[in-house]
Amino acid sequence: MSIIYVVSDYGRLIKKGDVLQLRKGDDLLKTIFPFKTEQLVIIGRIEITSAAINLLMRHQIDTVFLHRNGRFNGKFAFASGKNVFLRQKQFKSIEDDAFTLEFARCVVRGKLRNQLTFMQRTLRTKSVNEVAQKAVDGLKQALFSLEKAESVDSVRGYEGLGARLYFSVFQQAINPQWAVFKGRSMNPPQDNVNAVLSFLYTLIFYRVDAALEGAGLDPYVGYLHKLNYGKQALAFDLVEEFRVPLADTLTVSMFNLGVLAEGNFEDVSFAGDGDYPRQPEKSEAESDDDGPEKRGVLLTKEGLRKVITQFEKKLDTPFFYPPVDGRITHKKIFFEQVKHFRRVLTGEESRYNPFQIK
Repeated sequence: MSIIYVVSDYGRLIKKGDVLQLRKGDDLLKTIFPFKTEQLVIIGRIEITSAAINLLMRHQIDTVFLHRNGRFNGKFAFASGKNVFLRQKQFKSIEDDAFTLEFARCVVRGKLRNQLTFMQRTLRTKSVNEVAQKAVDGLKQALFSLEKAESVDSVRGYEGLGARLYFSVFQQAINPQWAVFKGRSMNPPQDNVNAVLSFLYTLIFYRVDAALEGAGLDPYVGYLHKLNYGKQALAFDLVEEFRVPLADTLTVSMFNLGVLAEGNFEDVSFAGDGDYPRQPEKSEAESDDDGPEKRGVLLTKEGLRKVITQFEKKLDTPFFYPPVDGRITHKKIFFEQVKHFRRVLTGEESRYNPFQIK
């Protein structure tokens, strides 16, 4: 079973027999076989016929709709958790201050350790300057102080401090002069490095979300991230451990190995809240009066395809995973970590151990 990506701002997704076809006029752009498809990710704007939607429903293919800037537009979801007793444990656990604090601490500990490992690896191949050394020392101190945190708010503070230190030296890992990183920015990203990071974080998020749904867990019941209406807090919690190993390292390698080129990015003007690029054919008089204009940098369609290809290649790469005492692919790590969290929640295991790079 595969995750299928459709990257397009034109065409119609139609049903043809027992398959789906993306067509533009009489041209066939892509064929999708439902019985081989685990999830469909549509990036851009295409039309979908009612017959195509019925086929997706019949095969219960979760379908995620993303804008080109990585923002979430909506999804079809068919796997609804039936284990009410498991979800009852989740709701009880958020009232357990000790459980909440310990889990939040474990998540942040894993994230900070991954960031520290990444920084130390980077600085081994670079001349260590004073700023970089202070960032490393600061991150080590944050890890030490984290163990003494007495509230989730304090844990969140150390997570935020770690992120500031980490991203203050992230640019030093990237070699091409044209690859720009001005600090973490999003909605929309303000430079080409952030464009890649944001897109990869989005892809990881929906892998985690699907794994949670598949395990019968409620993705809205989280611990590190504050609960909020419509916010998948648990999915955001579990994404943290995958940022460095699967997104940050891949981003750096794509720039440094020449997979991405300067022409794979474009400056875009956004109307209103940044969800949609302003249509170039509209005059100022015709433009919707929906708030101040924003500017950002996005991957082109070719750039998106390159990043998706490298991401899927990364996920298919096997590595040794100690909990199963064997090799698995990165694609399976989402499900293994979610199952691990479930065992911690039910009391089968005592502590959550995030995925960490060595």
